[in-house]
Amino acid sequence: MGQRLRRLRQENGLSQRELASPGVSYAYISRIEAGARRPSVKALRQLAPKLGVSVEYLETGRDLSDRDQRELRLSEAELTLRLEQDSPEAEAEFAALLAEAQAAGDAEAAARARAGLGELADRRGDFATAIEELEQARAAGVLSPLTHADLYATLARAYSASGQPRRAVELLEDCLSRVQAQAPEDVSAEVRFATYLSYALSDLGELERARVVVRQALGRAQKTPDPYSRVRLYWSLARLSLMEGKPRSALRQIQRAIGLLEATEDTRQLARAHLSSGEILTDDGDPEQAQTHLELAEKLLGDHADAADLAWLYSEQARASLLVGEDDAAERLARQALSLLAGGDPLKRARAYATLAEARPEEIDALQAEFAQALEVLEAERRWPAAASVLRTWSRALRRAGREQAALDVLDRAAAYGVRGSGQPAGER
Repeated sequence: MGQRLRRLRQENGLSQRELASPGVSYAYISRIEAGARRPSVKALRQLAPKLGVSVEYLETGRDLSDRDQRELRLSEAELTLRLEQDSPEAEAEFAALLAEAQAAGDAEAAARARAGLGELADRRGDFATAIEELEQARAAGVLSPLTHADLYATLARAYSASGQPRRAVELLEDCLSRVQAQAPEDVSAEVRFATYLSYALSDLGELERARVVVRQALGRAQKTPDPYSRVRLYWSLARLSLMEGKPRSALRQIQRAIGLLEATEDTRQLARAHLSSGEILTDDGDPEQAQTHLELAEKLLGDHADAADLAWLYSEQARASLLVGEDDAAERLARQALSLLAGGDPLKRARAYATLAEARPEEIDALQAEFAQALEVLEAERRWPAAASVLRTWSRALRRAGREQAALDVLDRAAAYGVRGSGQPAGER
């Protein structure tokens, strides 16, 4: 410290006498510089302003306290998380920061580190770990939906992906009510949580409630210039139209979202919009046009897509390839999707297994158990249109395998689900 004091004094062109002040004599300063004395807090506070530095820097050589340094590292890790979809360095840093924050009793930093770890676990499809980390981050009580919306959105997504849509609805209802009560002027936050809530409600088959939530938020969104608010709502309306068997209406809403996203240069969300378009077009029997959108989505996702987006891409590419007669490509893509979907979205898993079975009917017996397990989840969640759709694909696979009667039985089951869906449609993501 004595060397630092001497350097700073000389850089400021001050003699020891010129630096001295009442209570801090030049002789005292000389002894500090010689390493013979350690200055008191009072002396540091008198010397630091004259030298143009903080007391912290004069004493330790650092401008930031341990807490401030931790804040800086956390902010850098969070920024890396936003900019890079797959970052082992960020995961290691969040883990280190969590340990440091816990040791220092820094509850907010610990919660933020857990939120980062939960987000990374969600991206790689490890929903159990994501839920564990995010629930602990939320339970700390220091990160609100207004300041850390991503935490709550990711936790809701992990609940839905792990077959717990009711928990997602309860979480998002709480978030929406808190935003409306605590920041009624924050339309963007309200729209964001309203959109996520509409997804979760539709997964439970509560389409009317979902539509009311979206319409109310859309009315609010007209008063804000934020394009993302309208993008989210158009996307949600497209999803509802698709579940109601109105693919052309869904496409119109998605095209509106794409137009707004192109203006924002948000390539990740634009990629997802093209993925949605491809999914709708495949469902509507237009695989060639679907492939055009899926190719655009693949280019936009680039080399840093997360596991969920890649699984969605491969699953939809496999379905479109199958419908245009490219069985080898359909097989390869379905297997790629399944490698990323362990414990993930049951609809995507069921679609991938059904597509693989149709492309390779000789493997249908080996695939039966896994397909049935994914289908059971769809049935338990009352997602009847989704269940009917994958059963129709499975029926085609049985027909290819030469099992006509079994194919007809499955087709009858699909028709029964279709009837249920027309009475109370269920969500399909």
